[in-house]
Order: sequence, then C-alpha cells, then structure tokens
Amino acid sequence: MVSPEPSSHPQPMTKPTLKAKASSWLTDGFLFLGGAFLALLLLITIYSLINPNPSSSPNFGRAVTPPKSNPGRHSDPPDRTVYDDPELTYTIGSPVKNWDEKRRQWLMYHPSFSAGAAERILMVTGSQPSACKNPIGDHLLLRFFKNKVDYSRIHGIDLFYNNAFMHPEMRSYWAKIPVIRAAMVAHPEAEWIWWVDSDALFTDMDFKLPLEKYSSYNLVVHGWAHLILDTHSWTGLNAGVFLIRNCEWSMKFLEAWAAMGPQTPDYEKWGETLRATFKDKAFPESDDQTGLAYLIYKENEKWADRIYLESDYYFEGYWAEIVGNLENITEKYTEIEKRQGDEDVARLRRRHAEKVSEQYGAFREKFLKDAGSGYGAGSWRRPFVTHFTGCQPCSGAHNRMYSGTSCWDGMQKALNFADNQVLRKYGFVHPSAVDSALQPLPFNYPVVS
Repeated sequence: MVSPEPSSHPQPMTKPTLKAKASSWLTDGFLFLGGAFLALLLLITIYSLINPNPSSSPNFGRAVTPPKSNPGRHSDPPDRTVYDDPELTYTIGSPVKNWDEKRRQWLMYHPSFSAGAAERILMVTGSQPSACKNPIGDHLLLRFFKNKVDYSRIHGIDLFYNNAFMHPEMRSYWAKIPVIRAAMVAHPEAEWIWWVDSDALFTDMDFKLPLEKYSSYNLVVHGWAHLILDTHSWTGLNAGVFLIRNCEWSMKFLEAWAAMGPQTPDYEKWGETLRATFKDKAFPESDDQTGLAYLIYKENEKWADRIYLESDYYFEGYWAEIVGNLENITEKYTEIEKRQGDEDVARLRRRHAEKVSEQYGAFREKFLKDAGSGYGAGSWRRPFVTHFTGCQPCSGAHNRMYSGTSCWDGMQKALNFADNQVLRKYGFVHPSAVDSALQPLPFNYPVVS
C-alpha cells in the first residue's frame, strides 16, 4: 500500500478558539478521573489479596492454604502458625503433638525457606555458663568455637552457640538434649540439627555431610552396631557429635533419651541399669552416651531402623589416633599441589574467594581416590571431625590415661591444621603445626614457597 504523498504546500495551523480549549480540557479531565478511579480499584484489590482478614482465633486443625506472598528473613505473614498456639512448648517433658504437620504448615507460609529445606542444617554447640577453671580453658574453647564458625560460614550453615542451662537439672553431658529440643522448635526451616561438642573440631574444611546417604534415617551417630548389640560396650558409639532430623520421631526419641537423665526420680536406678547392661562402663552415673547405646540395644525394634551408625569416615574421630598423622597428611596434600604441567592441579592452586570454596573442595576429590576414607590406618585423607574426648579443655581435669601436655599439643596441632585451610583463602598460613604466628603466601603457592 502506498502512502499518500504529502502536500507540497503545508496548510497554516488554525488558531484554537476558547470553545475548543474548553472542550479539550473537559475531555482530558474525564480521562484523568477515569484513570485515577481504575488505579484506586487496582490498589484496593491488591491490598485485599496481600492482607486477608486473619481469623479472630487460631484454628490449628484447619486446611492450610498457600500464602499470598513470598516472605523471607524480614517478613512473617499474619497467617496463624504453630507459634500462635499458647500450648506450644520448647522444653523437655512437654512434647509437641503433630510437629511434622505444624512444621510443614510453617514452611508453606514461608516458601522462601521451603526451597532447599531438605538439606538445611542448624549446627548447635555450647559450653557451661561459668568461666573455665583451666587458666587457658576459655582460650581453647574460643578457638574450638572459631573453628565451627569457619566451617559453618564456608558451607552456608547456621550456627547456634548456647552457654546456659535450658533445664536447671540437666547439666554436664545431659545439657545438650534440652538445647536440641528447643532448637527444633526455634528453627522449623532446618531439616537437621547437628550437635557438635565444644571439644570437637573440623579438620577437613572441604568435606560435606553425605545427606543423601541418610535420607531414610532420623539420627546419625558415629558407632559400630556389633559393639553395641553383641559386645555390649558403652564405647560402641560416641554421643559427642550427632545429626538428628527435625521431626516428630526425633522429639519422641529425645523424650525417651532424657528419661534417663538427672531430672528424673529414677536417675540412680538408671545408672545401675546402664552399668549392668554395659559391663565396661567406667562410672556409676547414668550418662547420655550409654543411654543412647541402651535405646539402640534394648529398644532396637522401636528406634533402630531410623538410626544410622556411621563408621565409613571420621564423623567423629578419636584425637589420639589422629593428631600423630596430621603432618603426613599435610605433606601429601602439598605434594599434589606442587605437581606442574597439570591444568587440574593448577586449578587447585588458584586463588579464590572463600564463598566459592566448595567448588575447589570438589576439584580436589579427583586426587584423593587413593587417600582412603580418612578413617583408620593407611588413610591420608583429612579426618573430618577430631574430638578431644577425655581432655576436658575447660576444667583441665583430663582423663589420667593422657597427659596434660599430650592433650594441649594435640589441640594446638589440630586447630592450626584446620586453621591453615581457612587462612589460606586470606593469604596466610601458620608456618608450623605448633606456631601461632602467620606468614604471607606468595602467588602460585605451594610451587613458590
């Protein structure tokens, strides 16, 4: 289609009259008012969708409807959740009924936390409320705490540190159970609660928990079934590090476990029962570790199918069999990175931001196929967790089978071993396993040293 040719002589513009001006203003006015009215209707509609009238009283049995918004850390919708129930408790002795459903409801109203919820972990640790009796105890606990903060930051894990008794009678090794119970209610966004004793530290900052391995389980603890079920040894597991799912099963299990604690009238009787069941138990009092072994042994049908005893790697490693090998492990890892002419090795040496550390940990796996599992003799893989059980860094009242010097030297070596893995991303390392000083790293370390 051809457009009409414009006139070669444009017509002069007609000067508008007052009547024409008034007509134009009137038309514009109607258009403006109509647009404003439509905009107002739109705002009212949006507001009613975002802020529905809440029920005047909570009804926790009603059907759950999806939220109209997507709140994050800085937003909590007005919809009624478990926290609006006056009967909700955070304490041992008062179980939460239908916790799985109530947690699922909370996640539905907070969909920004639903994504990735199946792998979300809250690490929980702590120490006693008072100052340590050991003159260097508080310093040691601070370093152990820093180690947990480092690991959690690198892997995007939230961390809760508690230094108060959440049950006045549950102290010492029993103090962890009330804390874990409260943490479950306080953190419905977390699928797992990861308890780590104050005297345990991460000595492989790259390693990640194989959560897919535990998908059918609710409790993961370091141990061996045959030592508990056949040998009846209280050291068949260690309760200093464990992973427990945030679910109703776990809440019931914590109640059964806590029933052997010092807050119960049967505490002394439980001590006798546990010692009679596990002949190698070294002291008469009922304790958390032997209590856990008892539940696995005596109530096997009730609990055991949801408990995984991990022994494939150092989920919790005994320090005395680890620290002597740390120097050799350092040398093995350094030898790998000194290789030249290999692009994959060069990628390991590459400087990088701490936020992307997990990627480099995955790169390293290619070179650790012959390193073993990090567990037992012959393995030169970094041990995941090193636990200084028996050293008592806070009180200083270490087990007599160790010397104070061996505990102190071992802690220094393990802490610096772990610290070097972190500090390298900041351009420094400790020059030796027992040196608190730092030295700057040159470009292309360790080829250039």
